[in-house]
Amino acid sequence: MAPRMDDVMRLCCELSTHNEVKVAVKNSAKGAAVAGGSAFVGGLLGGPPGIAVGGVVGGFLGSWLTSGQFRPLPQILMELPPAEKQKLYRDITAVLGNLDWTDVAQLIALVMGNATLQQQVTAALLNYVAKELKAEVRYKD
Repeated sequence: MAPRMDDVMRLCCELSTHNEVKVAVKNSAKGAAVAGGSAFVGGLLGGPPGIAVGGVVGGFLGSWLTSGQFRPLPQILMELPPAEKQKLYRDITAVLGNLDWTDVAQLIALVMGNATLQQQVTAALLNYVAKELKAEVRYKD
């Protein structure tokens, strides 16, 4: 990975750690399949009342299976494939504009020392997470 891209990725990790951001990639399809499958089995076993009972049980089961899968954003960022890292890099460098830095420590200091720039970079990061990763964002437990 190019040094400047690595610097930007580490900046994103620092910002998301500072804000205690966690994300979960949505697994609604898995939950819907469990709910639908349970309703189907309930219908086979119990007729119309079985559909209702199977749907309720499947809904709870599907909800339980897909909940609690939030992970720290830095962990997810470091696991991104190179093409996704490149997209994020482009989004963040567009916000940074012509900001010049020599190493990651200086980049982090420059961004963290400027509240407006920090908000803009954080907004670009969260926008990327929502649009590209289709992830749900949660702040500080």
